[in-house]
Amino acid sequence: MSITKTFSISGQIVDVAGCRIFEGTLHIKDGKIARITEGGARSGVFLIPGLIDSHVHIESSMLTPVEFARLAVVHGTVGAVSDPHEIANVLGVKGVEYMIANARRVPFKFWFGAPSCVPATGFETSGARITAYDIKELLKNPAIRYLAEMMNFPGVLARDEEVIQKIQHAKNAGRVIDGHAPGLQGDDLKRYVSEGISTDHECSTIEEAEEKLALGMKILIREGSAARDFDALIPLMASNASLLMFCSDDKHPDDLVEGHINLLVKKTIALGYDVFDVLRSATLIPKLHYGLNNGLLQQGDPADLVVIDNLKDFNVLETYIEGVKVAERGRTLLENVKEEVPNRFYTGQVEPGMLKLKVRPGKMRVIQVVEGQLFTKSIEVAPRVERGFVETDTGNDILKLVALNRYEPAPPALAFIKGFGLKSGALATTVAHDSHNILAVGTNDNDIIRAINLLVDSHGGIVAVEGSRHWLLPLPVAGIMTQNDGYQTAKWYKGIDMAAKNLGTTLQAPFMTLSFMALLVIPELKLSDRGLFDVNSFSLVPLFSE
Repeated sequence: MSITKTFSISGQIVDVAGCRIFEGTLHIKDGKIARITEGGARSGVFLIPGLIDSHVHIESSMLTPVEFARLAVVHGTVGAVSDPHEIANVLGVKGVEYMIANARRVPFKFWFGAPSCVPATGFETSGARITAYDIKELLKNPAIRYLAEMMNFPGVLARDEEVIQKIQHAKNAGRVIDGHAPGLQGDDLKRYVSEGISTDHECSTIEEAEEKLALGMKILIREGSAARDFDALIPLMASNASLLMFCSDDKHPDDLVEGHINLLVKKTIALGYDVFDVLRSATLIPKLHYGLNNGLLQQGDPADLVVIDNLKDFNVLETYIEGVKVAERGRTLLENVKEEVPNRFYTGQVEPGMLKLKVRPGKMRVIQVVEGQLFTKSIEVAPRVERGFVETDTGNDILKLVALNRYEPAPPALAFIKGFGLKSGALATTVAHDSHNILAVGTNDNDIIRAINLLVDSHGGIVAVEGSRHWLLPLPVAGIMTQNDGYQTAKWYKGIDMAAKNLGTTLQAPFMTLSFMALLVIPELKLSDRGLFDVNSFSLVPLFSE
């Protein structure tokens, strides 16, 4: 990592605030832009402000903040608005404190939120709970910049006392409140927004986004490893650019190696949208909305900048954070850090017979996966039955889905799912939003049991199993992250992802998709460790309909 107190860098300076591009030189001293001179020798490179991911769960990369930063800076990202509610669901406030402490080991700018919904609902088992009092105390920490996504929109609408207290604490602290309201519309949406909730990253259609924009919300255009809304929402850039930001939300390590917010910027510019509108969505708008300390290439600003070859190919040549060169020509200059490995994992192994499910009268509710979305559909099918027990039906792609409490011994919850396409074997993960219990899907009980037990033995990870073979990535940090080198982790993950696809799944991101099958705040049908959950009625429902 290169540290120089005083230096200059020349190029075509892209002034996103002033909407102009000019040849000039940035004179940098002690991490800030001391002065800017215009003119001088011609240069073929462009200097742009460092890019911001406006909403991400670092934990979903399966990397610690240090390792996330090491990969992200290569793509010109200098900071991320991060909601640490994944680790908070495992370790509570101590998990948030771990993320803050680890993040301080690198110059990358992490702006953390106070997790508003831990647990996300009362219909699942999490490792911890964050109360309204905890929120009040977290907001006193200068590292906590906002109240993270308010997923409990039913609680907001019902004016649940603790939910409203959390919102009020954020208002009292002068912090913005992030939203999470997939599909919410009409009077319910107006009531939700009226509580001061200012953003949404869950829109999947133009119509949904436009209704929220009309109420004053800012829309975060999301392109992650599982949820991909860019194509549907990017036309908003033509008329609502000042209210748009870019985010990844959840990004797996192999995808992060390939690119980050830079890919969205490049793609949007290639579609013909104004370069200043696009770059402001990735730099200025998040700065203004969240009150961030990222630089915009103005005199006196932190020297957060990216050197690119041109505004079409957008190849990142160098990245600087407060005057420190952190990446150069595809190579990270940040170092790996090893430290404590916190976790909470107390469940026992699954035994043969625990996954047997007796048939009941009526049709069976089945979770229908939707590729590229966190939404699922609820369908009803006639079960395949053998000797009185419901079995997987690989011919019709009806596979068994298992959720197992990882925090205390408990019987597994069972359901069935359509859309994974596995022809053999099983997949399992402890990256399972939001409580991070064990989730497994498979074509037969033996492989499902083996997959679950491998994760129990390793106290967290992702695994693919077929008979005697398995592909395992251990995640010892809270059962959801590793502090190993991010590039090596990406290779391991890619190998397991390929193994899953060799087992038959056609999903683009099967493990990321699996991880959302327990997310009880995204419609329609999900599975918690306590049973099948209908998000529309916000209640547990029986597997068999009457």
